[in-house]
Order: sequence, then C-alpha cells, then structure tokens
Amino acid sequence: MLQRYIFFAHGYFSVTLSPVLGIANLRMLLQKLANLTQKTAGKPAAHKLRWLLGLSSIPLFGTIAAFAVAPADSLEPTAPISVTEELAIKLPGDASNHDEAFWREERVRPGDTLASILARMQVNDAEAEAFIRENDAAKPFYRLRTGKTLSAKSTDNGRLIELSYLDSDGNLTTLRRNNGRLQVQTAAPQYQSVAVMKSGMINSSLFAATDKANLPDAIAMQMVDIFGAEIDFHKDLQKGDRFTLVYEMLTLNGEQVKPGKVLAAEFINGGKTYQVVYFVDRDGKEGYYSADGKNLKKAFLRSPLEFSRISSGFTVARFHPILQKWRAHKGVDFAAPIGTRVKATADAVVDYAGQMGGYGNLLVLKHNGKYSTAYGHLSGFAAGIHKGSRVSQGDVIGFVGQTGWATGPHLHYEFRVDGEARDPLTNVVPIANQLAGTSMAAFHKVASERLHVLDQLRNTNLAKLD
Repeated sequence: MLQRYIFFAHGYFSVTLSPVLGIANLRMLLQKLANLTQKTAGKPAAHKLRWLLGLSSIPLFGTIAAFAVAPADSLEPTAPISVTEELAIKLPGDASNHDEAFWREERVRPGDTLASILARMQVNDAEAEAFIRENDAAKPFYRLRTGKTLSAKSTDNGRLIELSYLDSDGNLTTLRRNNGRLQVQTAAPQYQSVAVMKSGMINSSLFAATDKANLPDAIAMQMVDIFGAEIDFHKDLQKGDRFTLVYEMLTLNGEQVKPGKVLAAEFINGGKTYQVVYFVDRDGKEGYYSADGKNLKKAFLRSPLEFSRISSGFTVARFHPILQKWRAHKGVDFAAPIGTRVKATADAVVDYAGQMGGYGNLLVLKHNGKYSTAYGHLSGFAAGIHKGSRVSQGDVIGFVGQTGWATGPHLHYEFRVDGEARDPLTNVVPIANQLAGTSMAAFHKVASERLHVLDQLRNTNLAKLD
C-alpha cells in the first residue's frame, strides 16, 4: 500500500491508496487535491469540510481514510477490517409478526360495554365476540362492574387468545383459545393474603367511625362479634373509645378483592383495654384469645343482632302496650328494621320453629346443658332452619319482623336457664374452651408478634375521625 500525506490549512491527513491505481492515476489524484487546497483557501472551514466529505465519497478501488494523525515516522500500516452483520427487523405490517401475543389490561369505566373495552385493548375478533354472546358460561363478561379489571391476551392483528375477568364474588372467568377452539371456565381464584391495619376513634357512633376509617363492613361485623361477649355495643360505647385492627385482605394479581379474618384487635371502651389475637390450635379449632391465652369468646353472645338499639329491657313489671296492663317482660327487645339478620348467640339445636301466640314467628334454640334461647316476632326463618337442625354461634337463623303482638319492628330475645327466663344482659354465662399445653406455647409465639403491632399502632393516628 502507498501512503501520502496531504497538508491543509488546519492539519494534515493520511491517504492510503491501493497500488492498482497506477502512477498516472496517483498523479491525477494528487493534482486534484492540490487544486482543492487552492480553491478553498480563505473560505470558511465548513465549506472546506463539505468539499472534503464530497471527495471522500468518490468510489475507489482501495480505501480512503481521513483522520488527524501523529508525524509520519510514528505510524504503522493498518490492515482494514470488514465487519458484516445481518439485522432481522420486523415491521408493523410484516405478516410474520401477526402471531406474536400481547397482554393488555383495562379497568371498567362507567358506561363501558364489553365491545368498548375490547376496542381499547385493540382486540378485533368477531368469532370470539359471537362465542361470548351465545355461551351461557361466558355471561360474566356481560356483567362487568365499574372499577373491576379485564385482561386480554391477543395477537398483533387483534385475534383473541385469552380473556379473563374477576367478578365481585371473587370468581375468575377465563376464555381461552385451545387448538383453535374457544373454551370458557369459571373457577375460584388462588388468593394471596396481605395484612392491613386500621385505627379510629368513636365520636358519634360505631357506624360513623368504621365508615370514616374505610373499614370493610365484613371486618366491622367481625369486630362486633369478637368483642360482643365483653362489650355491649348497644349501650356501652362512649365518645373517645378507640379501636385498632390488623386484618387480612385477600388479593389477586395485586388487586384487593375481599377482606379475610381479623388477625389482631384492640378496643378501648370507657378506659378499659381489650386485646385479642386470632389463633388456630393444633386440632384446627380457631378462636380469639386475650394476651394470656384466655378465650375471649363466651359460650353466648351478648346480642343476637349486629347493630340495633334496646327498646325494652328485662323487667318483672312493664306496662304492656297492647294488653294495656302491667306484666313481666321476660326478655330484651331490640328495635331494628324489618329484615335485619338475627344470629344464634351460641351453638345449638333448633327446638322449635313456627307460630306461637303473641310471639308471632318464634324460634327456640336448645344449647348444651341447661341453657336455651328464644327469638320472637320474626318476619321469617333462614334457609335450612327447622326442628332438629344444628346451628353454630353467629349463624343467621332468622330476620327481624313485626309478627304477633308487636307495635313496631323488633326482635324479642329471651335467655333461659332450666326453662326460667334470665336477663341476657347481666347473666353470667360460661366461657368457651381454653388453650393448654403445646397449643399455649404456639399461641404465645404468634401473640407476641401481633400484640407488638397493636402496641405500635395505638399511638398512631391511622384515621382521624369526627
């Protein structure tokens, strides 16, 4: 190879030429470069650079490289290297790209239809839409709820491969294309559990406090059941009472679906603190226990209703509003709207279910030993309730009504010991089974962790309530 150095006003450059050019061609090239230098003298540098770039594009049998260099005696000949690489570029209109699949998600907006959501997800599949319309199992796709999420897997040209929707009941409906055929199935989803913490203060009512704390209704009901044996939520609540809860929330694909169980809870009522921890013993029995391992749950709930007010208490002398005379009132009346759920206050066997005089629709439950309870003026009984059926504490057994001798909708509740009526609000009843042995040791390990969380939350205002 021949090397020559051509000097310009701002430096000098190396030109590497192939010997095949010949001497005549070399002289001609050098003359052109000399003429270029003269013509560009005194012109702007940018103009010179354009000439140089234009010259560098002249096709030669060799390679021309222009670059700033050190003095000629320090240079070593360099063999040029040619690198070839094939690039596979898929263009949007390339038919070979149509089989690639993409996942898309869309949240259901007010006024949305399945068609509008599929359009936003760039799904254009008439066959799939017709299948959904005609298949009864796919009807959940037409009962979309605002705020829920629809997920679709489709090809680049809009052909649907998979479509899934989680409804408000927690059921996952999935449409899949298998070997060219569309199939739909509904199954219970596999949830994951996360712990949620809420705290609040009662300034007006328990209803207002739980609502402002954004506490799910199911969790609020559990709180009432948990502390119902110790706190009468109808008459014991005071302004300034506080509650703190740690509960599980079931999630699916990162989305909160429904609440689970209360894991730990604290309720400060009238300055007295109640703490409970959820625990399942080695026999699989679950319950809520105090810090020392005592079962907080008594054999009987204090009230058969979740929320209501006492309209008439237990007394040996009450003026009867219908009979217009004084007589004993051997139970407690809970005023509540017609249809309010009535719960069994303890495990029992149904002893009577039907009409009985002034009681109207009456349900009598027989509990272990000498105890029984009665529920009067019901509008109806829960499904499956009949003489001899078994119920568990907290099960819905009927609904508040105004049957029999009743001037307004309410539940008449009686608590009986050996057939004799006692005041259910003051009568001392036995507590449930207690932990012992290895179950107690396991409980203390779980309790220490959850009670520590409650202690940390006690002075943290997670929700400031009016």
